[in-house]
Order: sequence, then C-alpha cells, then structure tokens
Amino acid sequence: MPDFHSPIEAFLYWESKKPDQVFLKQPKGDKVYTYTYAEVGLQARKIAAALKSYGLPNRSHVALLSKNCAHWVMADLAIMMAGYVSIPIYPSLNAKSISQILIHSESKAIIVGKLDDFESQKPGIPNMPIISTEMYGIEVGDKWEVLMKNNTTINDVYLPKHDDLHTIIYTSGTTGNPKGVMHTVSNFAVSSKTFVKVMNLPENLKLFSYLPLAHVAERALCNAGLSLGASITFFDTMETYARDLENTQPHVFFAVPRIWTKFREKILNSIPQKKLNVLLSIPILNAIVRNKLKKKLGLKDAVFIVSAAAPIAFSLVKWYKKLGITIHQGYGMTEDCCVSHFNLPKSHKIGTVGKTVLGAKAKLSPEGEICVKNDCLMVGYYKSPEATAAVFDEDGYLKTGDIGEFDHDGFLTITGRVKDQFKTDKGKYISPSHMELLLSSNTDIEQICIVGTGIPQPIALITLSELGKVKSETELTESLVESINTINPSLEKHEMLEKVVVMKEDWNVDNGLTTPSLKVKRNNIEKIHQEFYKAWFESADKVIFE
Repeated sequence: MPDFHSPIEAFLYWESKKPDQVFLKQPKGDKVYTYTYAEVGLQARKIAAALKSYGLPNRSHVALLSKNCAHWVMADLAIMMAGYVSIPIYPSLNAKSISQILIHSESKAIIVGKLDDFESQKPGIPNMPIISTEMYGIEVGDKWEVLMKNNTTINDVYLPKHDDLHTIIYTSGTTGNPKGVMHTVSNFAVSSKTFVKVMNLPENLKLFSYLPLAHVAERALCNAGLSLGASITFFDTMETYARDLENTQPHVFFAVPRIWTKFREKILNSIPQKKLNVLLSIPILNAIVRNKLKKKLGLKDAVFIVSAAAPIAFSLVKWYKKLGITIHQGYGMTEDCCVSHFNLPKSHKIGTVGKTVLGAKAKLSPEGEICVKNDCLMVGYYKSPEATAAVFDEDGYLKTGDIGEFDHDGFLTITGRVKDQFKTDKGKYISPSHMELLLSSNTDIEQICIVGTGIPQPIALITLSELGKVKSETELTESLVESINTINPSLEKHEMLEKVVVMKEDWNVDNGLTTPSLKVKRNNIEKIHQEFYKAWFESADKVIFE
C-alpha cells in the first residue's frame, strides 16, 4: 500500500489506478445506486466548484449535515478538494444544537444530505449557502442534482500540508455542551495506517457504513478503507438495515454494545436460548447453525469484528463466541483519533479493551486516570484554549477522563469515569461502570444508569429490552431480583444494589437522555429523577415500575 499523507491523496491515487471500480453503493428502495471512483471524483469536483463559487475565504469551515450515505462521502471529498475544513454534524441533532455548532464553528456554508426530519432541523441553519440533495427529498438552496448537470468542475484540487486543519468534530456531549475537536490531515493519515496494520485489513476491502460518519471512529475506519481502495456500502432505512448488511458481508464490522445486544435479541426471538443450546451441542448441526447465523448477521466474510464506545458485558462476548463470532473490544476517543487500545486476534483477553496499540503510549495518573499519547492527538478544542490546556498533562499525554488498570500482561480494563463517580449519604464514593456491566448480562435490560446520591445504597434505573417488554411485571420482578442477588455478592458492601427501577420510557436522542452515539447522559437522567431516589429507596418493593 502506498504511504498516503492525506485522505484526498489516497482518493486521487485510486481514482487514477482503478477509475471504473465501484467505490460507493447506496441502496434506495428497490434499487442500488453505484458510484465508481471516477464518478465520485467528478461529482466531488463539481460540488467543490460550487463551494468555491460562493467566494468563501481560504480554509473556510463548511458543515455537513447528513446520515451516512454516498453523498456524505462525496461531500466530504468536495470540501477537501476545495481546500476547506469540514464540520460534520450528527444527523439526529435538533435545530437548537445544529445552530449552536454552526455558530460556534463559524461555518460559512452547509451541505445537507440524507435526513429523517429536515423540516424540524431547518430553523437551526442561519442564512448561509446551502447545497441539498433531491435524491433524499430535500430541496433548499442549490440542488446537488442541478449542479451535476453543470460542466463547472474545480481545476486544481487542493493538496493539503500535513499540519493543515482537516476537520472539527464535535463530541457527542455526555456532560455539558459538545466541544469542537480539531484534527489535522496528518492525524487521519496516521489513524488510517494504524487501523490497516492492527486489523490486518486486506486490499479491496468491503465496508458497511452505518454508525454516524460524524463520529471519529466511523470516519477513521472509512478513511482506512479509502487508503486500501475499498468499496463502501450504506443502508437505506432501519427496516432494510439487516437486509443491506447481509447483502454486503463486510470484511470489518464495528458496533457499539447496544447493537450487539439488539442482534442477540433478534436471534433469540427466532431461536429461543434453550433450543439454540441444543442445536449448538450437536457437532454436525453446530457448524451449520453457526454459519447460517453469521451469514444472516452479515458477518460471514468479516476478518475483524469490533465493539467499542462503551463497555460490553463479558457474558455477551462469550455468548457470541459460542456462535463462532469473536468480538474484539477496543478503546479510543475523538481526541486521540481512536488510536489507543485494541484486543487483536493474537492478543485477546475478554473483559479488557486490549493492549496499547502500535504507535501509542499509555500510563495511569496517580488517581488511576488513563492518559494516552500518540502521533494523532487532537490539536485542541476549537476556541477553547483553557479546556485544551486542562486535558493535557505536563508530558503531553491526553487525560481521557476514564479510570482504568493494567494487568500483568499489559491488558487495560476500564473501571469507571472520573465524572461518573457519586457519593452515597454514607459518604462512600461509587464508580458505577463495572456494576452496570454486571447487570447488563440480564437480557431483559436495554439501558442502565446506576445512581445513589443522597441515599444509603445505590439503585439501578433501567429501560427494558424488546425481550423484557413482552414479559409480565411478575416475570420481570423475578428476573431482576435474581440479577441483584447474583451480582451483589461480588460487590463491596457500600456498592450493593438495593433496588431496580424500571422506567416508563426509553432513553433516546429525542428526549435528550442519550448522545447520538447511544451513550446514556447521566446528568440529564439525574436531573429528572433525583427527587424520587429517597422514595424509591424506602419502598418495600425490590423492583419498582415507574
């Protein structure tokens, strides 16, 4: 593989080497639209010319608001070709949050692609040039499809210097307002090379892009794919997601724990656990069942399967292992461009996030906080010098905000978040992460937030999974009490769970209780429910239905 110094350099190489190979595949309805490297190059150049026609100052910031789709990638390439800096925005954000990011980032224009509810988001866009895509039913400003009919293309593609600012990625904000993480062109070149090496990725890679491209992990993976001349397939709708994934059979599959839980639910809905155990216990049927399930999940050709972004339950990893699916848990963040820790095929320990990857260094602060250093750390937070200074130590290590410990073999285990710790009224500090992980082995549970400020012992606030929602309150009570009784003996006395409270509503992006990357917003949940902790704690019931 050539040594590319930027994503645009990688694209131009493959565009010249194999112009007729399909780069992007976009299912829509009953049709799959394909775009070769040459076609993507032409469309990106036309959009770049349109951006230049707005007379924006050099190195202007251009926003990109869209779900994952072929046009997201083409728009990102166009922004690079024009010499601008991309500002990706989560497609699930509301108008207020979109406005906040556009204003803070000083964006001068915006490209709008595939969205579920643009009408409600449109008021968040101030007066600025807009390019929209009719293919996804959005018609404001300049239409992408009309621009494609023009013969105007950019003459000279901007070739960035390695320390040029490439993008500002706004964190999903589990606490407080999102911060703009600044990454250079070099940072993404380094992360691409690291992904290719540690995952041992093949050339002509097949990728399935569905986690938000506004998130650093998906973007870094797609950039790694681009460096290998990959083909990238997207999905049409949530209803077609399983079909589109199965049709793609990607070489790499990256998911957050909640998605692995959902996949297991779907399998157990069609094959109950007892029946599955029997089928897997019969040698001839074992291989047939495993291969059939892997194909159905879209993982038949996968050479590397990843879970990251949040801790995954040991029991869930072991469950998939019985199906012949090895989930490698990894660890990284927006600020370190995901180059931190990974479990690898020849170096894997369930329950950890792996060893420090090639090109990275890690240490623990005296308080146990994980600190990371690599060659692709962020430049800093945009317009926030104080926050930037606070997140680096005197040796230039990034302070992650996570608490962890290394075992004697060098594997890292995340044990909590610095900001997630709370104190019970006994004066005992509790880090809830490991407790939530233990409780997540119950398949009736979807989301968990363990709390305890102002009461003697912690309690667990939960939402129900699809499997849990079909059970009666009596069945759920038995299941949840059994979980409490199972995990409490493994906890310190002050950590033992006193109650489980089942929430009426799910926690999601729309009600502000999860981030776009599906992490629970602990602060927001606490604001709503803290006044009820005392009454719940004093209730005679072990399981309380809100």
